[in-house]
Amino acid sequence: MCGIVGAVSQRDITNILVKGLQRLEYRGYDSAGVCIVTDNDELERRRTVGKVKNLEKLIEAQPLSGFCGIAHTRWATHGVPSETNAHPHMCGDVALVHNGIIENYEVLRKQQLETGHQFDSDTDTEVIVHAVSDAYKKTNDLLTSVQKTVESLEGAYALGVVEKGNNDHLIAVRKGSPLVIGIGNNEHLIASDVFALLGEAEHFIYLEDGDVADITHKGVTIYDAKGRQVKRKINKTKLQVNDAGIGEYDHYMQKEIFEQAAVLKQTLEGRIANGRLLSDCFGKGAEEAFRSIEEVQIVACGTSFHAGLVAKYWFESVAGLPCHIEVASEFRYRPHIVIRKTLFVTISQSGETADTLAALQASSDIGYAHTLTICNVPESSLVRESEWALMTKAGPEIGVASTKAFTTQLTALLLLVIALGKHHKIDDKKEIEIVRQLEVLPEQVAEVLRLEPDIIEFAKQFSNKHHALFLGRGEQYPVAMEGALKLKEISYIHAEAYPAGELKHGPLALVDDQMPVVAVAPNNDLLEKLKSNLQEVQARGGELFVFADTHAIFEEVKGLKIIRVSEINEIVAPIIYTVPLQLLAYHVAVIKGTDVDQPRNLAKSVTVE
Repeated sequence: MCGIVGAVSQRDITNILVKGLQRLEYRGYDSAGVCIVTDNDELERRRTVGKVKNLEKLIEAQPLSGFCGIAHTRWATHGVPSETNAHPHMCGDVALVHNGIIENYEVLRKQQLETGHQFDSDTDTEVIVHAVSDAYKKTNDLLTSVQKTVESLEGAYALGVVEKGNNDHLIAVRKGSPLVIGIGNNEHLIASDVFALLGEAEHFIYLEDGDVADITHKGVTIYDAKGRQVKRKINKTKLQVNDAGIGEYDHYMQKEIFEQAAVLKQTLEGRIANGRLLSDCFGKGAEEAFRSIEEVQIVACGTSFHAGLVAKYWFESVAGLPCHIEVASEFRYRPHIVIRKTLFVTISQSGETADTLAALQASSDIGYAHTLTICNVPESSLVRESEWALMTKAGPEIGVASTKAFTTQLTALLLLVIALGKHHKIDDKKEIEIVRQLEVLPEQVAEVLRLEPDIIEFAKQFSNKHHALFLGRGEQYPVAMEGALKLKEISYIHAEAYPAGELKHGPLALVDDQMPVVAVAPNNDLLEKLKSNLQEVQARGGELFVFADTHAIFEEVKGLKIIRVSEINEIVAPIIYTVPLQLLAYHVAVIKGTDVDQPRNLAKSVTVE
């Protein structure tokens, strides 16, 4: 959620830090700050509320420069967005930035107040800098002081720490919150995300849980949680600076919606051939292990959870395999009864979602047979800690409201359905049928994108609305959930999704001429049931906006607006019908003038519980 950037170099790093923060803006934040160890070895700090551009203006008005420093974008947890709550925080001769949450900060704060400390902020972070400062006064050694401090911390955190009097020293700590070290030309950098350092470094060290890194411009020494010096692998990233460019589009979200036809080809590339699934795409030993799998457990959050809900329908109806799906934030806090031959599947765009990562870490103790993640970031924690990983290959997704990550997750999950279903209900004929539909999927998505002008006309009808209902049946119910989530995330219209058959069990009480109702209506076995549900809306004066299959028969009447989607095979229909709902949400938000790419109160990568 928050973003960290830091550097030690033999050149002025102020601009590097600010540019790094700009590249992390997509993560979501409400304030920004920077602290530099100046040429005369003093600590100088600048902090602002709002966008990084505000910090840039402040630095232009009050310049600072130096070879060593840390910077931060904050997403408020403890304390409102304000300059005093913004990072970096300082105490004595120490300054630091922090991602994560310190769960025992109240106990530490009380102890520090009793020993005479005074606090300037409402954050949990400030207890860390006071603790480091206390230890530093005794040891005059920053590494030892940080190591001693983290022993007393409970929770998840990534830290960047600098000291007064030394412009070639930076300490980095990782526990439960991602942090990478970039290796530059006679310099070293840290960041919570590789994107922040693109253009400055192409080789990275991914710190592991409990690692403390002692960094100068010349080198890096890493200690594990037990204080033992360790070596960590150096990785070369395949990402490029221009991978995250906005191009000709008005917003990243718009760009990412329109990239879907292309990225779905990337998801499928090297995984299907000659009408069949290439089973070895899941990694060494996976195909053999899949033969013994008797059940699937999916854990995810937000949009990824909706992808898992669709997959549950596929696993059970197509593959004949029992499947359970649970929100990651709930999974860890209840007992589980596990069938021994169960595959534990996590889904995450970033691979750093804190609740999902914690669920994966708990899974081995619970007794799951194997673990696999569906993820978009090859270097992420989920990928590194899972037995197998199937990468979605969606490329960088900058818009906070996930779009191409969702459709590529669904596509990857359908590949997994084939791989497991081959040992249960999917015969050769069925496999060939599904693969054929996957092969034409990118062009079908491109065709749906050509409906944009009609969808804009739909969107105009939402500009003065405050609430909306989304309806679907079967595997289209999770699609309706995702459509409602997109609308509420970026337009701030309150939107909820229901199985269409549930209307008469409560939601129908909300329906009037001010409550638009959106429905997805593929031409499947549930169409007539859905049409009956929609008639209930019409009878109450509700206004219907329906995305319907070309062959779905609807009588054109007042209060019913239809956009026709070409005939789609039922197996891939959830992927296709997602796209017009994304476009609807996007254009409603544009019309309302909201911040499409960085909606209020939200973050792209949710790295705290």
